Amino acid sequence: MFVNKAFGKKGLTLIPVLMAFVLIVSGCGGSGGKTDSKKENWISIEDRYTPDPEKPAWQLDKKKEPTELTWYVNADWWNTDFGKDVVTKKIKEDLNINIKFITGDDTKLNTFFAGGKMPDLITTFDSNSPVVQKAATWALPLNDLAEKYDPYFNKVAAQDTLNWFQLKDGKTYGYPNYSNTQKDYDSGNIPAKTAFVIRKDVYEALGKPSMGTPEEFRAVLADIKKKFPALIPLGFNSIGEGTGSLGDVLQDFIGVPLEDENGGFYNRNLDKDYLTWVKALNTVYRDGAISDDSFADDGTAFEEKVKAGKYATMMLDGTPQQGGNLQSFYSNNKGKEYIAIDGPQSTVGHAPTLNQSGITGWMISFITKGNADPAKSIQLFTYLLSEEGQMLMNYGIEGETYQVNADGTVEFLPAVKDLQMNNPDTFKKDYRMGEFMFFGHDRHKALSGDAFPDAIKQMQEWGKGKLTPHFILENINPDQGTPEARSLAAINTKWNTTLVSMIRSKDDATFDSLLNEYKKFLGDNNWDKIVEVRNEKMKANKEKLGLK
Repeated sequence: MFVNKAFGKKGLTLIPVLMAFVLIVSGCGGSGGKTDSKKENWISIEDRYTPDPEKPAWQLDKKKEPTELTWYVNADWWNTDFGKDVVTKKIKEDLNINIKFITGDDTKLNTFFAGGKMPDLITTFDSNSPVVQKAATWALPLNDLAEKYDPYFNKVAAQDTLNWFQLKDGKTYGYPNYSNTQKDYDSGNIPAKTAFVIRKDVYEALGKPSMGTPEEFRAVLADIKKKFPALIPLGFNSIGEGTGSLGDVLQDFIGVPLEDENGGFYNRNLDKDYLTWVKALNTVYRDGAISDDSFADDGTAFEEKVKAGKYATMMLDGTPQQGGNLQSFYSNNKGKEYIAIDGPQSTVGHAPTLNQSGITGWMISFITKGNADPAKSIQLFTYLLSEEGQMLMNYGIEGETYQVNADGTVEFLPAVKDLQMNNPDTFKKDYRMGEFMFFGHDRHKALSGDAFPDAIKQMQEWGKGKLTPHFILENINPDQGTPEARSLAAINTKWNTTLVSMIRSKDDATFDSLLNEYKKFLGDNNWDKIVEVRNEKMKANKEKLGLK
């Protein structure tokens, strides 16, 4: 998808309030909790409709008054408008529903479980968090909701995805967007979301150079610094969990193995091939081709520079999420647009193993126990998962925003396409196609060349054949609240600071000292125990997936 993976927030986690939340959730496990999170609101629909497994319940429901729902999304950047654009206006009309979106960070999410009034729906982003793992204490099971209110849900939900999210009680409480199976990967319908890009005018002015080896990489960036002094030679996604596009994204780019020779967990951070490239980045930094600002910029600052074309080259993760910014620069600077090139390559001959959304997906949505109308809420899930909802979220309304061609492909009508290309901000505000993507899936985007802005199509074309599912590495971290989880949080923080410090090292001795310090930190913080947990979970994942 879409979607670190602005989105670009795939790594949102629950670290700041973790311990408090674990105590709160475990404390409300029995009946009679202090909040309304335990009160199940199983309403009667006797006077509204009779569920039919062959027809979606939203088409049967005779409820006259609009249903008012609050939907919390654990991301400050989420667009809270509802009913103003083409997509959400149609949802409002079809389901006779009003949604009040609430956004926030992990601290705000925690307040709901600390005694605050629960929203009707909750969307979070970390499938390994206590929120998701303890969903049985505060959310309604989708299996029961479907049986009681909308059996058609089982026709549009993927059984593999439902199985993947099943908790120990055998029920599934949350459903994600962009949940891709091996079949989806094999179809070729999933586009790459990462690329090493360079401004076309810069690339051509330098004679279309190769940047595949560390030596070539350093030489080209030095050349850029000299010949294009107004540009930042190398940019990358804002530093955060996973250290942005210089961490696991670069590892995937050069094909660092996903597992060791015995099929167990492999510490990719210490892979020799990867560390060779980290040292190359350090050399580039010492040459002055990486700005210190890049390590401090937040997502907004990075996006503004992308939109203005400030970077000569970028290691870029989340090309669809940067699509609007890339399209703005593309539309206003013909001949200077960003294009994908091979960029850094493995020094030991590995092919790229680019990651995309896996079976865990990205945004995970739940219906809470105190939901005002659980029947209408599961109808909403069914609607958005259905062909009708998927087409609406991706393309809008047939005849109004898109047309279906004789060959089955889909394209925006000329005025809509023109707006998408030349005024992406207005396109996003007035139409919202491709942005309101609860339960979205890449296979529907494959129906049309208009699903993505022109600015990223060449990047997606470059990525064909380079994707490798990372299913076996999904959800393998120690359970939150365990000693291993606390150790891993410390290790991840240590790695983030170590990687940045290594790239900014003043000399090789400092670089090596920082690396050795990190290795010692692993040994002092239960690393062997963490690896044991990950090995066990990788084995369980392989069993779920039917892999040997």
